Amino acid sequence: MGYSLSRLTLESDHFDEVGSSQTSGKLLHNLEHEVAQLTKLRSAPHERLTQIGPGKRDLPVSVVKMLAGREGNYSGRGRFSSADRCHVLSRYLPVKGPGLVDHMPSRAYVSQFSADGSLFIAAFQDSQIRIYNVDKGWKIQKNIHAKTMRWTVTDTSLSPDQHHLVYASMSPIVHMVNVGSSQTESLANVTEIHEGLDFSSGDDGGYSFGIFSIKFSTDGHELVAGSSDDSIYVYDLEANKPSLRILAHTSDVNTVCFADESGHLIYSGSDDTLCKVWDRRCFKATGRPAGVLTGHLEGITFIDSKGDGRYFISNGKDQAIKLWDIRRMTSKATCIPGHRSSEWDYRWMDYPPQAKDIKHPSDQSIATYRGHSVLRTLIRCYFSPAYSTGQKYIYTGSHDSGVYIYDLVSGARVATLKYHKAPVRDCSWHPYYPMLVSSSWDGAVVRWEFPGNGEAPEPAPAPFSRNSIWRRHFS
Repeated sequence: MGYSLSRLTLESDHFDEVGSSQTSGKLLHNLEHEVAQLTKLRSAPHERLTQIGPGKRDLPVSVVKMLAGREGNYSGRGRFSSADRCHVLSRYLPVKGPGLVDHMPSRAYVSQFSADGSLFIAAFQDSQIRIYNVDKGWKIQKNIHAKTMRWTVTDTSLSPDQHHLVYASMSPIVHMVNVGSSQTESLANVTEIHEGLDFSSGDDGGYSFGIFSIKFSTDGHELVAGSSDDSIYVYDLEANKPSLRILAHTSDVNTVCFADESGHLIYSGSDDTLCKVWDRRCFKATGRPAGVLTGHLEGITFIDSKGDGRYFISNGKDQAIKLWDIRRMTSKATCIPGHRSSEWDYRWMDYPPQAKDIKHPSDQSIATYRGHSVLRTLIRCYFSPAYSTGQKYIYTGSHDSGVYIYDLVSGARVATLKYHKAPVRDCSWHPYYPMLVSSSWDGAVVRWEFPGNGEAPEPAPAPFSRNSIWRRHFS
């Protein structure tokens, strides 16, 4: 299989934008917000390394200067701080490749690294879910044949202890599989039990609604789900039953997630164009969301939390990613008649060119990122890893078969990865290593890296290992 290479050119320690677009070489925005300062603090070198003589131009700090500063103990700690480490590692974007991980005869819908990067999960429309052991050369650890599939595997989620995987489809039944068992081939209720978790009330019928999004809570005791009946569900795994249903939106709830480790706040996004914030501590008393965030012109396909209970990003069918601060939310949505393209359907139509320049008159987002396309499927977007980049980038799949990486603060597109021949619905950045895996409707799952010799190397040991190359050189 031939390779289509993406290149990131480094000149004077600046990133050059890769790929062609109307915004090539231009900044989309100048983010003057607290999140910009926080991002810089988490990915900038020690202040003594940035000090230069009077009258000299302020230049980026090179890796050589960083290493010399560590040897000279500029920080007073004799080692890199987490911000120093992010400043170095975030320069090495995973843009070389790709190397083929797998190729299946059906569309890939989900691809995700585990929290420690040791496992990778890919789910396909033909009911197969494959779990690869990254540390063992991408060997297939578990090949799951999903049960009671309807249309496709819409989402998966791995438990925090990495012992169990849940998978969802267009059904109210979510199934749970023991990932740690010795069986490689996991055929539902033949070689292994796929425990069914019923999110319905029991009298709704077998296929009364479907589940688009499913996520484990940080403690592994609960699941949150978004569904086609306009609702959010919370499932109590210890009680083995739903503990909460929220009639949350006026259309499909395409995406949900917990805002932070506490599990109190839930973010949701819907085809009604709204993002909502739900506080479980007061919902039963008020019956209303804690707040609503308006700004997208079309339905929302995915939400990713920054993990701090304050910021999140959303991908929209209006062909834009938006960055939100929940402190800007209002008590109810501001309805603007006629701002949507009522005759447009993203499943088979291109986005109207005249709509690309329209801005919602009550936009509460703090930044917007454009260049990718969101068509045909619920394309996902994410913050880059905190450990290696300080979350200074945003990345997303695209209908035009690419993966786009944006600078969070400037809005500039810093890389475009081109290889696939069909929409890239999902992609995942390794939590510690400069590696990104993309999966596409063309059936291909490929990895992008930053090797030194132009060849795709084997993954580095986990960062908590004493032999980890990244710990050894950047701590």
